[in-house]
Formats: sequence, structure tokens, C-alpha cells
Amino acid sequence: MPRKRLAAGIAAGAVVAVAAALLPQAASAHVTTYANPARAAGDTAQNATQNTVFVYRVRTHHLEQDAQTLMRDGYDLMEHRQGNDLFVMGDSTAASGLRTLGFSPKVVKSMPKPKPLRLDKPHATGVDDTYDGGYHTVDAQYAHMDQVVSQHPDLATVVTYGQSWLKKQGKGGEDLKAICITKMQQGDCQLNPNSAKPRFFLMSQIHAREIATGEISWRWIDELTGQYGKDSDITKLMDTTEMWVVPDANPDGVDMVAQGGDNPVLQRKNADDTNGSSCGASAESQIGVDLNRNAGTHWDTTGISHQPCDQEYDGPAADSETENTALEGLFRELYPAVRTGSGVTDPAPDTARGMMITMHSDASMVLFPWEYDSTVHTGNDSALRGIAAQLGSITGYQYGQAGEILYDASGGTDDWTYDKLGLASFTIEIGDVDNRGCDGFTPPYSCQDSYFWPKMKPALLYAAQHATAPYQTTPSSTAASAHRR
Repeated sequence: MPRKRLAAGIAAGAVVAVAAALLPQAASAHVTTYANPARAAGDTAQNATQNTVFVYRVRTHHLEQDAQTLMRDGYDLMEHRQGNDLFVMGDSTAASGLRTLGFSPKVVKSMPKPKPLRLDKPHATGVDDTYDGGYHTVDAQYAHMDQVVSQHPDLATVVTYGQSWLKKQGKGGEDLKAICITKMQQGDCQLNPNSAKPRFFLMSQIHAREIATGEISWRWIDELTGQYGKDSDITKLMDTTEMWVVPDANPDGVDMVAQGGDNPVLQRKNADDTNGSSCGASAESQIGVDLNRNAGTHWDTTGISHQPCDQEYDGPAADSETENTALEGLFRELYPAVRTGSGVTDPAPDTARGMMITMHSDASMVLFPWEYDSTVHTGNDSALRGIAAQLGSITGYQYGQAGEILYDASGGTDDWTYDKLGLASFTIEIGDVDNRGCDGFTPPYSCQDSYFWPKMKPALLYAAQHATAPYQTTPSSTAASAHRR
């Protein structure tokens, strides 16, 4: 369990101190009685404001320049954009800071700050371990993968590919796990880049608080194993392709999120506090390194902060985080490095196989390399753009390079897998384009089956079917160029 793993190996008397370091301070138990009702009302309003997190809509003047300024100055710039408006999450003091920078912030949403950790809170175990209405913890995800392998030994196997930061430090933590799903033939699911079958890779929750993404991974695993032999498209896919899934790429972070229960902790980064042990776990100040800014390609160039407590802190060096180096090691064992040129426009060959999708939320977008700089296009831009266009058509999402429709950001997973391996790589930002009340990092759990999965199921099926030869995709010229700038 998240509570168990973060507390493992820590003396009982120190557990509360650890919890206090990870989570916002609890409200005082002292109650003050006021003779003056007006003062009491004012104090209540002030306390309510202090215990609230706000989402501010920020109209930009020069979008890309302003986006980089906001991240560099430590604002929690959300993965969301409408026109030239960006969105910042912060407490009540963030508004004055934004005004000082020349912006006119407008509150569009508010939510309670996460409550402090309760170590004595009873909880379920195994696949039934959930929080916030049904979202699955790391323990549940791992128990689910083991259950699938037990029920379908001819279709799935689990691989442990590393350890989280906390586990490396001997402070509890988690293993890093993936599941390989296919109709097993001799040699399948081996850590060998020269596989007989092409490979489709899906990963989620590298940003821990983006909890809807982990649920899509859960459903994808069940769809593949449960529909084999029943659905002709799934059966054909399973007979010809290996599907790899990492449901929790940042398990320490997910454990921290889940500790909030029905009010999840909005932890984005991993648990590495080496460079910021006193940051806390609020929207404004948080321990850890942003794993989606830490990958060793065009690292430390755009969309980052150098302050350890900021949400976009990219770490002390490229690939400094064990979650990233382990994941990159897994990628290298699964895919050959076919993009042999080092230039940004050198293409991967048309014969390259394989595809990777990393899921985020909640911008409602399909993104592809290069994400660090939208003025530079890859040598495989036409094919990547064409696949993204089709994924956008299926989901109703916008598509393009990050800086074209969101903002530039360096050190991301999809840039790394394309740069180092030539792998066709995408980010899908799961979101609510239909105003269904399914927006934000922690949408109601009911949104999973009623809204997100019906969008994502056909999109993932389409992507996996094109893992055989992604760069031979031939989209219409209109679709391929619709979002080029």
C-alpha cells in the first residue's frame, strides 16, 4: 500500500515527521470562540482561502515566451491551453505574483488542499486497493498485472525493470514493473531488441497526479487479455504484436497521490528530495524531480525550472533519476536504435518498427516530437503528423508538436525515444473536450468508463495496429499539413 511503502524501514516515532514533510500541514486542532461575529466570519473566510487551491486562467501576450517565463519563475503551469490562454494552479498568493509579472489572472476553479496523511486509515489490499472513488493504487496495479498473468499465462508476463528512488535509498518505495501481452510464441516478450513481433508500448502516470491515465492502462490490459479469441481485431493484434504496458512510471509519486484518499495529493514529480528536502507537497512547493523534463535529450532547454521545489524542476543533470534511467534501459532492450544520425532532422528509416505512447492529462491533445522546439521538425514529421491526425480524429483532440498547440517542453519521454532509438513516439493528453465534467487531474472516477475509455480504446487499437510500419503510414496531404506552422 502507499502508506505501508512510504513508511517501511522508518522508526514509528519518525513516521509523522516524514508525513509532515510530504504533505501540507494539518489545520490546528485549537478552536477559537469570538465574541465578535463579524471577526469570526472574516476568520472563517480567510481560513477557507488558505485551505484552497485555485486554477487561474492567464491570457498571454507572447504565448511561448510567457509560457517559458511562468515555468522558469516556478508557477505550476498546467498541461492545458485554450487559444492563447494558459492555466496556472496555485494558492491565493499566486494571483498577486502573476499580476507582478504583467498578467491578469482569473480564477476558473477551486479545490480543497490535500489533507495530511492518516496512517491509521483502514484500507483494502490487492486489486481492491483504491482511492478517490475507485482509482487504483500502485499495489492494486501490480496485483492486477499478477492476476492477469495467473489467469492468462499464455497471453501475459510481468517484467521488473528497476527500482524507484525511495526503494533505491532503502526507504520503502516500489519496484518498477511492466507487463508484456501477446499470444505467446517461443521467444516472445524477451528483453531483446530484435524481436520477431513489432512492439507497441503504452505508459502512464509519469506525472503521478494525472490519475486518469493509469486507469486507461488498466482497461487496455483487460481489453487485450479478456477479448482475445472473442474480438477479431484484438485477436489479430495479439497474434502479431507484443503490447507492453507500464501503468505507473512514477510509483513513488503515485503512492503519495493516493495518500490523500478522496482528496488526492497533487504530487507531479518523483520522491527524490536530494535537492529540496524541505519543499513539501503543495501545488506551489513540492519535493522531487519532474521525470518528464529529466530525460537526456535536449535537456534543460525549454519548459523547465532550476528551482528544486518547482513543478517543472528538471533535476541536477540529464537522466539523473532512477525511474528514467531504468525506463530508458527497458526501451533499449525492447527497440533497436535505428535513427543513426545525430542531427535533429535525420530520419529513422521507413522500415523501422514499433510505437510508444505516453499518456498525460488534461490538455485533450495528441503531441509528437519534437516537443522541445516546435520550429524544428523531425525527419519523420509527415508520418508522425499523419498518425497524430488520425488519433486526433478518433478522440476529438487537437494534434501537433507541443509548441504548436500547447508549449515547448524539453526532456520528455517521447523526444527521448524518438531521438535515441528512432521510435515512433507520441504523447496523448487525456482530457474533456465535451464539457462533461471530466476535466482536471482528478476527474470523477465515473468518467473512466463513461467518457475516457470509449475515446481511448479505438485510439490505442489504431496505434497498436500501426506499430508494424509506422513510418509507412500514408495520410492525406490535408491531414498531414493541417497543423503545420
